[in-house]
Amino acid sequence: MSHAIFLAHQASNMQEVPIGSVVVLNNKIIGEGWNQSISRQDPSAHAEIIALRQAAKYMSNYRLINAEIYTTIEPCIMCIGAIINARIDRLIFGARKKNRKNLFIEKLLNSNESNHHFVLTEGVLAKECSEAMHNFFYCRRIKY
Repeated sequence: MSHAIFLAHQASNMQEVPIGSVVVLNNKIIGEGWNQSISRQDPSAHAEIIALRQAAKYMSNYRLINAEIYTTIEPCIMCIGAIINARIDRLIFGARKKNRKNLFIEKLLNSNESNHHFVLTEGVLAKECSEAMHNFFYCRRIKY
């Protein structure tokens, strides 16, 4: 998670929302990303999507069986869909967005309708992950 936080700071330095993500397989980072939607002018350029794409390229397979994804902030619906499609085994995130639970994740984890389920761990380095977001938006509010 520490590396994901470092990547979140990369995003912040680029004036992007500070979210970082890494895909890990056998204790090795095989994909990493930070939010780049603004700089790439791409609504799908979220940290998780970029990390998943890089990991899939590394594995030469879009199925990332036995891999874990660490992300600083609870993923959005788009990213959860990509995590499911990649067959990630475990999602680990730091903090929630504004202390709100993504009910979509809860419904998926408790549903028989999804063709893939993953283990969810939350709250890893939550304070540091939350501070990155808070500081970024605090600085933006001061500017304007």
